[in-house]
Amino acid sequence: MDRRTAFAATLDHQEPDRVLVDYGKHIGSFHLNAYKQLKAALGIQSETRILDRMAQNVVLDEEVCQRLGIDFRWIVPNWVGVRDIEIDGEAGYIDMWHTPHKWTDVGQYFAIHSSPLDQKLLTQADIDNFDWPQPSPEMFTGLAEQARYWFEHTDYVVGADGIKAGILQTAAQLRGYDKMFIDFALNPSITHAFLDRLSATINEMYRQYLKVVGPYVQVVTITDDQGTQNSLMVSPKMFREFIKPRLKSLIDSIKATANVKVLMHCDGAILKIIPDLIEIGVDILNPIQTVVKDFDDTRALKQQFGDQVCFHGGIDIQQVLRTATVDEVYTEVQRRIRDLGTNGGYIIAPCHNINVDIPVENSIAMFDAAHKLGKYPLV
Repeated sequence: MDRRTAFAATLDHQEPDRVLVDYGKHIGSFHLNAYKQLKAALGIQSETRILDRMAQNVVLDEEVCQRLGIDFRWIVPNWVGVRDIEIDGEAGYIDMWHTPHKWTDVGQYFAIHSSPLDQKLLTQADIDNFDWPQPSPEMFTGLAEQARYWFEHTDYVVGADGIKAGILQTAAQLRGYDKMFIDFALNPSITHAFLDRLSATINEMYRQYLKVVGPYVQVVTITDDQGTQNSLMVSPKMFREFIKPRLKSLIDSIKATANVKVLMHCDGAILKIIPDLIEIGVDILNPIQTVVKDFDDTRALKQQFGDQVCFHGGIDIQQVLRTATVDEVYTEVQRRIRDLGTNGGYIIAPCHNINVDIPVENSIAMFDAAHKLGKYPLV
């Protein structure tokens, strides 16, 4: 069965010939230093390209994708509107949202340094006068050609990786989490105005993106973390008032522009809002972090939601891949495939970026186990 046929069967909650394997998006790839270790272990020599500047993860080389047996190929929007700066003697940059990021040696990545709209009280004038980014053609240069090539000359599932923006995550980036959450509680009118302007900006970016690559891609990623390890960031009531309508607007816009499935990356303990995400059109839910509250029992998760949404991810990077033996990695992969892959509806992947704290042999073992154990009928 070719990969796109298997993808269609998976999304229809039918069992294809195997569980599809994915990796290599801006939330879900190897950190630069871990990738160097991986390529050394595989005997691959090539120039490494950064995918996500903030996280310092990488674009996977084709040779690596083939060795790991990855069934997807991801189009990645170009980073635009970025200016290099120095902050407190450290390297930094300002992104298209005018947010400064500063280098940190702890973890080897760039962290948000400050928020451009962090004034105590946000006003309509602040919203109107902010220099909102626009979807320039440079953001999508060369993407149609690459997507068309994969679509016409391979059977890979071709995906449009997410634009680095989300309703809650970008709102918090611009305001700061503390002020954003205070706004939700005390200043709902100005919060709605702010989120409407942000939502319109993100929607237009995705519209322009899919006008370019939409004819060739089968799935689009959106990102917007809503959870911590133990709870939602805001109550379900606040999520439904402030975030859910704008996520629905984004998904509606995406599906009106291109015939695609929507994969949503949403970290954390989000069990309480999964029905909401299904209702607004999320087709595939990522990352399925099995170490967060309510997500360890993946069999129960499948029983509750497995006929309504597909699952993506499921292989923990915080504890399992970091501390397990190779045999234990195989056991974990088998468990998650059995729990989440019965009757289709599951795409296996590490649930987030792989960093240097994960032994390279465990990374390789995870992908090898997925291919060995992911053949239907499952055992």
